Amino acid sequence: MMLTLRSYNNSLGCFPFRDLCNKGSSSCRRRFITTSSSTISPPKNQTCEEELLVVVGGGAAGIYGAIRAKTIAPHLGVLVIEKAKPLSKVKISGGGRCNVTNGHCPDKRVLANHYPRGSRELRGSFFNLHGPTDTMSWFSDHGVQLKTEDDGRVFPVSNSSSSIIDCLLLEAKRTGVLLQTGKVVTNVSTTNTSRKFQIKIQKRTIDFVEYVEADYLMIASGSSLQGYNLATKLGHSIVDPVPSLFTFKIEDKQLAELSGITFPKVKVKLKLENLRRNIPEFTQVGPMLVTHWGLSGPAILRLSAWGARELFRTLSVDFIPDTHIEDAKSILLKHKDHFAKQKFLNSSPSEFGIVKRFWKYVLDRENLDGDTLWASISNNAITSVASLLKQCPFAVKGKGQFKDEFVTAGGVPLSEISLNTMESKIQPHLFFVGEVLNIDGVTGGFNFQNAWSGGYIAGTTIGKLALDASLMKETIQSILIKYNQNFVYSALRGGGTNPSREKKKIRRKEESNHRQEGEFVFGSLENFIFSDGLRGGSVGITVASNHRGGIQGLNSVVW
Repeated sequence: MMLTLRSYNNSLGCFPFRDLCNKGSSSCRRRFITTSSSTISPPKNQTCEEELLVVVGGGAAGIYGAIRAKTIAPHLGVLVIEKAKPLSKVKISGGGRCNVTNGHCPDKRVLANHYPRGSRELRGSFFNLHGPTDTMSWFSDHGVQLKTEDDGRVFPVSNSSSSIIDCLLLEAKRTGVLLQTGKVVTNVSTTNTSRKFQIKIQKRTIDFVEYVEADYLMIASGSSLQGYNLATKLGHSIVDPVPSLFTFKIEDKQLAELSGITFPKVKVKLKLENLRRNIPEFTQVGPMLVTHWGLSGPAILRLSAWGARELFRTLSVDFIPDTHIEDAKSILLKHKDHFAKQKFLNSSPSEFGIVKRFWKYVLDRENLDGDTLWASISNNAITSVASLLKQCPFAVKGKGQFKDEFVTAGGVPLSEISLNTMESKIQPHLFFVGEVLNIDGVTGGFNFQNAWSGGYIAGTTIGKLALDASLMKETIQSILIKYNQNFVYSALRGGGTNPSREKKKIRRKEESNHRQEGEFVFGSLENFIFSDGLRGGSVGITVASNHRGGIQGLNSVVW
């Protein structure tokens, strides 16, 4: 942080504190500069002395984090840059209803188990700082009525994602968050002297470039290459992204004819190549849907999330998971006795709860003639039907897109950020939230909860940092005003019990004929630069009055 002391007037007199910036430095110019060298006005209600947060990405995590930062530090300038329409994923998620979060996981460990990437790391303080209950309370407090469905998914009562979008955009506007769309952050760099972010922004439709200097940077760009490129420029590594939450493409013309059929409860299992041990997450139970290209539904989507990085070619489906295979055989034999004179195709056991079209599919796969009477069905045929219902293999040919929820596995490794603050461990004042991180959840509101939690934590951290910086500036100014004498300054920095100190003295400038009473001219400008670059350190200002060559008093303020 750079502290800029400007002239201050009050009843005690005039104190012409010099600007710390050299006139040619970028820190002294306004933060908004175009390629034509003209100056763009700062956001409304923001002055040159205020700090600035730039958020890359106007999705759920970015908007939520921006609102939180601005709520905690109203004086902080907050600028959100979005290349397309804000909250576009929110609009289409949950079939246009927006699955806000999941209300059936109050325990953080249970909740963390729904994240294939992040299940271990998220068991810490992440959801304690802002969990599903907190998210639901936030939206309720801001006028959005919510409901929890039987499977735990939480939706607005209106059944429209517009309720969530309108709420977020209205709150962003109310708090003073500036949102700019149709722009892309194409480059970012830092300087060793000011520790600020130099950000290059381009418009998508016209040849226009502008540069912004920010004190804080929050990358919330989702799974786009934009965020990954910015992360690598700032020293981070990237786990190669792959699709998560996808449907399975099955090349089976007979199965395609069953498009639209749903199964309330099946057990699906991935058979992975070169995998000898059993992994529980690679078996999922739940509803399944047959599509014209293959298989979808909650059970399939959960399975795809856990198997996103695995090589698999075969999927096994148990269509009657609550029935043991021997019981299935007994049911078929009893049905044979009761419906001996009916055709095999026209009658299937009601205990299985399957429709006629699927029953025909089963018989066709076993090459059984549907016109054969039940009385003529052999025990071997009954065994083969029971076996297929319990373990029906499908050859997976590829991954299909799940339109309600686009999720990617991969991104910035969680080992490179602090989940307590969402701040980078590599670059101070750099924050990552949302899908740009190597976190992804199964379907059911868990991915949005990751966005809300991360955005809230990052926004809280940035807001508090901005408040501390503002308090430091105000305190230093008040100290300078209070001591109407020459000063000796010491900027102390410490990290725990072994503080390192840097003492810089301000020499009195011998221009007595030019000075008036109560006016002081200070020496080199570098004396006023206090850096917060050391992690976990404290900053102190020691002020001593110089009276007739001797130090008469000493006051210290430490943060």
